[in-house]
Amino acid sequence: MKIAIPVLEDKGENSIISEHFGHSPFFAFVNLNGKSFTVEVEKNPLENHGPGDIPEYLKNKGVDLLIVRGIGQRALVFFDQFGIKVIRGANGTVNEIINKYLENKLKDTEYEVKEKFHEH
Repeated sequence: MKIAIPVLEDKGENSIISEHFGHSPFFAFVNLNGKSFTVEVEKNPLENHGPGDIPEYLKNKGVDLLIVRGIGQRALVFFDQFGIKVIRGANGTVNEIINKYLENKLKDTEYEVKEKFHEH
């Protein structure tokens, strides 16, 4: 399983999740194999993007699950169309988030993004 998490920095599993998924400077890609995982962090090539660009990018990267802090309703529709599950409301480092996920303690909760990037 491949999981994407938008992060603020390139510190591997110690990277902290970004508040807004689409404008995060980096994405952590977590390859999950049972209870073990590896993390690769890549620069977000689409910090300035149009609707649907990032969901398509993540689909092309083979992502099955996106774990975010905040995300807009329109983006959720695109991820649903691409068959990518989304868990909202996460916080902490990649390592903390993945361990909560593995312990089945990561629940989808709404999170209101404090910094708006799009006109709504």
